[in-house]
Amino acid sequence: MPAFDRRITLALTGASGAPYGLRLLQQLLAANSQVYLLLSDAAKIVLATESELAIPQEHNAAQLFLNEYFNAQEAQIQLLEKSDWFSAPASGSSSPKQMVICPCSMGTLSSICYGASNNLIERAADVILKERGQLLIAWRESPLSSIHLENMLSLSKLGVTLMPLAPGFYHKPQTLEDIIDFMVARILDHLKIEQSLVLPWMSDVK
Repeated sequence: MPAFDRRITLALTGASGAPYGLRLLQQLLAANSQVYLLLSDAAKIVLATESELAIPQEHNAAQLFLNEYFNAQEAQIQLLEKSDWFSAPASGSSSPKQMVICPCSMGTLSSICYGASNNLIERAADVILKERGQLLIAWRESPLSSIHLENMLSLSKLGVTLMPLAPGFYHKPQTLEDIIDFMVARILDHLKIEQSLVLPWMSDVK
């Protein structure tokens, strides 16, 4: 089995913004990360709607499809089912120390805030919190209700990084891919993963 530089959990939920999650997955793989991939049922629908990526319903077929689509190394993508309670992300003793939810729905965010752990995404986030790992939540909802804001504040106080999927334009994007890369680059920066998608602000100023 190949040696990977890091292990990380990546979850996609049913919020709009699937292209961000797919591009992030691609970059994590390119950075030689082993990725535990969690897809909610709603995420699969959004993926098919926003990216035309129709992931097979059957688990083994879906795993093979993702391996081929992303040209992943052996065991690099670990696609997990929502009730796989014996997987690494569900256990404090074996879970990766970093997790990103991109995009994250407000429903998932609320469940994490209150420790619901009704599915593997919520349980994996709960494990990251209790083990004092790094949890990064990227969301696209707009506008936000007071409930959303209060939940975000509670998670922020626990050390969660909350990143709205709101790209900047100072790098003068020319394509939709440039806009997506802006936020993916910011997420990679917070994960301490080197990236060349977007240079830091004023980095070209001598």
